[in-house]
Amino acid sequence: MPIRVLMITSGYPEPGRPHTQQFVKRQAEFLRAAGVEVDVFDFRGRQKLRHYVTGWTWVRSRLGAGRYDLVHAQFGQSGLLALPKRLPLVVTLRGDDLQGIIDDVDGRIGLKGRILQRISQWVASHADSVIVVSEHMRALLGPVVPVHTIPSGLDFALFRLIPRAEARRHLGLPLDKRLVLWVGRPTEPRKRFPLAQRAMELLNQSLPAELIVGWGVLHADMPYYMNACDALVFTSMQEGSPNAVKEALACNLPVVSVAVGDVSLRLRGVSECELCPDDRPDTIAAGLERVLRRTQRSNGRDSLKDLDEAALTAKVIDVYRSVLTNGSRR
Repeated sequence: MPIRVLMITSGYPEPGRPHTQQFVKRQAEFLRAAGVEVDVFDFRGRQKLRHYVTGWTWVRSRLGAGRYDLVHAQFGQSGLLALPKRLPLVVTLRGDDLQGIIDDVDGRIGLKGRILQRISQWVASHADSVIVVSEHMRALLGPVVPVHTIPSGLDFALFRLIPRAEARRHLGLPLDKRLVLWVGRPTEPRKRFPLAQRAMELLNQSLPAELIVGWGVLHADMPYYMNACDALVFTSMQEGSPNAVKEALACNLPVVSVAVGDVSLRLRGVSECELCPDDRPDTIAAGLERVLRRTQRSNGRDSLKDLDEAALTAKVIDVYRSVLTNGSRR
């Protein structure tokens, strides 16, 4: 009998919404390909109590009919809908749900962010197993619940190597300019877009380059941006396991990044990349200049064998089996 899973998540990709949780969709698809029966409930709480009540009621109606063997909640707040438990609960914590949402460029976590953090920790304490996407997140959890580190995987068929000229023609980008890519929502404080802009201003005093913002574009076009550009600049102050960095490495795009999340691990031993010792704009600019003057692609793709989605899916299924074997914690 296949394992039957109700996956609760938010921001599930839909047509016309390009910047949603593609990694959750990919995991669900790979689980199905591996023989797991997965139903996805795309929950949108929007910080409204009535939405949580409606979602909780829907989930309760589904869990009482013997349809599923376990619940897999993506993000801490999604786990609220599965409590109190009727079935074993697995929770994946992915970043600011556990670390807290940053409100401003000074790194302050506001009231809503702290509430979300406490909710995620509380949900984790009631789960049967917890998955975190980066090792450093374990420190924010108590010692009671089994914790597994399973990063978000990559679709290597999508994030592939494309000749630079072909990628630029596809996107309508100039063939004769140095292009630096920044990925994220520019208005999100923790991404620190102004820091990237300031670093580029300093860079342009000695080496002309244009900043390309990867936001509001189709997910299918992101590999073209990764292959069209000459470097990725990454300036976030808080991350779990940033997908933009991993996707850049899969396309052999050199990365210049501050030390955040698991980036130092990802860049270890990868050529043509720079891990900045601090987050000053002149430090980032200097790293970018060194990378751009070398005009070489990285060997990042060779460093990502542990992110093959099929292998990571097998690890998730092992978590499912361990929970079902050991029974639900009460």
